Amino acid sequence: MALKVEDLEDLSKYRQIAAISYDELVPFIFEWIRRRSALMTFFWAACIISLFAAIRIRFNIHGYFPYREIFLHSCIGMIILPIICIPVHELLHIIPYWLSGARQIRAGMDLKQYLFYVTAHRYVASPLQFRIVALVPFILISAGVIILIIVCPGPWKWSLSSFLFVHTTMCAGDFALLNFYHLRTNSRIYTWDDADRKIAYFYEEI
Repeated sequence: MALKVEDLEDLSKYRQIAAISYDELVPFIFEWIRRRSALMTFFWAACIISLFAAIRIRFNIHGYFPYREIFLHSCIGMIILPIICIPVHELLHIIPYWLSGARQIRAGMDLKQYLFYVTAHRYVASPLQFRIVALVPFILISAGVIILIIVCPGPWKWSLSSFLFVHTTMCAGDFALLNFYHLRTNSRIYTWDDADRKIAYFYEEI
């Protein structure tokens, strides 16, 4: 049976370990993305591999296509596709939330922090639910783009590979939050958001 916010107020079973205002999310993300772990090693390896793959593809197409076409595809991969991808990325956070039973789902942005987010108001997410919600966009978009890189012709390989690198870096916030969970492997953490007050709460099972 799914937990409710009121269940987490039972101090004999749960204790609050963090309450993070949305205004403080970026410092929180930077704090946990710097913490060393196998998960963050994987994330940084994914960034580096996608970067070097894009550079290699760029060198491979050098001389085969006009500079104007390569420049166009550079803009497509580094600017246009990432902008288009933002709502897709957030939608892929929403779907697993919805499938797990959340209904008051809200998407928002904080341009001062260059931050986009999805939250489920007063919905308690289990550790597994949270991990699924956080990972689905990275897994599905990365897999889809890799397939397109393989099947698409010349300059599109460049634009898609550069987009893959940009999108991987865009997932830094998701991986930082996952790292918060990962480094507490002995804890079972539940989280819920007060979307009205814009605060995320994290509770640890005692």
